Amino acid sequence: MTEATLPSTSASPTVRQVWTRARGVLFALVIVLAAAVAIAMVRSGAQHGRLDPRSADASGSRAVSELLADRGVSTRVVTTSDEAAAAAGADTTVLVAVPDLLTADQQTRLRSATEGSGGRTVLVAPGAPSVGTLAPGVSADPAPSYDSTLAPDCALPDARRAGDANTGGHRYHVTVSDADSCYPSGGLPTLVRVPAAEGRDGDTVVLGSPGLLYNDRLDEHGNASLALQLLGSRPHLVWYLPSLSDDTAGGDRSFFDLIPSGWLWGTLQLAFACVLAAFWRARRLGPLVPERLPVAIRASESVEGRARLYRKANARERAASALRSATRTRLAPLIGVSPAQAHAPESLIPALTTRLHTPGLELHPLLFGPPPGDDAALIALADQLDALEREVRTS
Repeated sequence: MTEATLPSTSASPTVRQVWTRARGVLFALVIVLAAAVAIAMVRSGAQHGRLDPRSADASGSRAVSELLADRGVSTRVVTTSDEAAAAAGADTTVLVAVPDLLTADQQTRLRSATEGSGGRTVLVAPGAPSVGTLAPGVSADPAPSYDSTLAPDCALPDARRAGDANTGGHRYHVTVSDADSCYPSGGLPTLVRVPAAEGRDGDTVVLGSPGLLYNDRLDEHGNASLALQLLGSRPHLVWYLPSLSDDTAGGDRSFFDLIPSGWLWGTLQLAFACVLAAFWRARRLGPLVPERLPVAIRASESVEGRARLYRKANARERAASALRSATRTRLAPLIGVSPAQAHAPESLIPALTTRLHTPGLELHPLLFGPPPGDDAALIALADQLDALEREVRTS
């Protein structure tokens, strides 16, 4: 009994194997996403009312608003740049809570409305994206202050009366000659007052940190005194809290501009971790490993099974090609043709003709002809190839 050569097993994993290997990574991703959502919900609740003069939270600013009210200063909250620009006037202080949230067009419109109004503009912790537009002549230093509580060290009366305060945050470079640079850290100020252009009243105050406006820090050092003097110089205070619902911000900001930078970095780190996990869990590349089958399969059964598959797929052309190719491969060494030339008609046909003294025109269609048109023709082709091989072996 002739036995078929033991085949190599397939290296393709099954669905169950893929699930078994990937479920640990998927479970870890679910945990990370759930933790991220939970942290976002907790932090969103903790950040409610940040720098909002109506909020009594620790990071709110209701305390300074009530102290200003006791001094006769009214506070009005606005959430759009158009409202803030329309409210600018000689008797008004416009406070911009988070200047970096404004688009370039919003910054330009707000600056145009406030620079000639004769009032005061207070910018809370503006960074590089906004300070250059809202306060020309002032630029943010990339390195923040490492000290939270700083001394005035300037001639500005408001700062001298307040004394030490929590202004440490952004540091600024100032190129305006008559500006007041106060509360320096490392040689750079964290509070700057830039007077209006010559012939105009008003000024712009750049505050490096929002800390002194928070409810829980207003009673520390000279924070309350400095906040009341900076925000109470006019009878009206317009507190501008930039909002994503502002229609003027929609056209200039993409979806990615609205995503906090921390989420972008977190997503990048998560993607990098997924790539590392994929390399760690992936199948190692290499040759297939032959594996002995638990039972020996008869060669005739293998042939019969493959024949049934060919018949089911109606693959007569493929079956005929396999029969002819196998016959040519076996005939070549019997007639002195190298295996490399076994499938070349110009080498194989002349050698067969010399061996059998058979016209070449009859051998060529048999070994290299077109595929059979039906099953009967395929069976006839197999018989003819078998007869040819027997004749060559016995000649």
